[in-house]
Amino acid sequence: MKLRASIISLGILSFACFGAAQAEEIKDFPNLARFQAENTQLISAKPDKARVVFMGDSITQFWDTGAQNIFTNQHFINRGISGQTTSQMLLRFRQDVVALKPQKVVILAGTNDIAGNTGPVSLETIMGNIKSMAEIAKANKIEVVLCKLLPADHYYWSPDIKPAPQIAQLNIEIAKYAKANNLKVIDYYTPMVNEKGGLPTTLSGDGVHPNAEGYKIMKALVERTITK
Repeated sequence: MKLRASIISLGILSFACFGAAQAEEIKDFPNLARFQAENTQLISAKPDKARVVFMGDSITQFWDTGAQNIFTNQHFINRGISGQTTSQMLLRFRQDVVALKPQKVVILAGTNDIAGNTGPVSLETIMGNIKSMAEIAKANKIEVVLCKLLPADHYYWSPDIKPAPQIAQLNIEIAKYAKANNLKVIDYYTPMVNEKGGLPTTLSGDGVHPNAEGYKIMKALVERTITK
């Protein structure tokens, strides 16, 4: 009986800890706390008229390491958070982009939505969130640069999802919206996609995140677009 009681107590404790962790995550769903301190420093510093904020997920977040680190450019600000969906990015957009008063914002978002990271979502909803971010930026006189999603034919954390067709379609919608609103587009997809609609092993170790060679292609595309 004592053993059974201990097991039950342990189970309750584990459930309570899991519940607390989950509640903490829900409490700050968009992760507003992540860049709060850095944002405060940038806001209080001398204004940078050439500032460019990169809004995104892990593909953006992990770009600040290695030889292809694009954020060695002091005007470029990394606001990528691993695992985030467009819903989360939209909620933190004012704090992590608008408040920094950048000249431009580069938005790369949507693949984690397709992966179902925060639940099932339609391409229409994903595109709506991207449009909302663009509209908020334009209303604050921030130039918008949209990015086509990188190709992926699988997600290692969501193996049942086959993302290639959805990514291709979302990229069509991004390009269409950008053309209709006279926005620049960075096309990461075309020079990186293989015959399966995914990332080749030469450009990625896991089929989703670019390696140094992948980031090299991306860096060249960004610099060409931003400085044009």
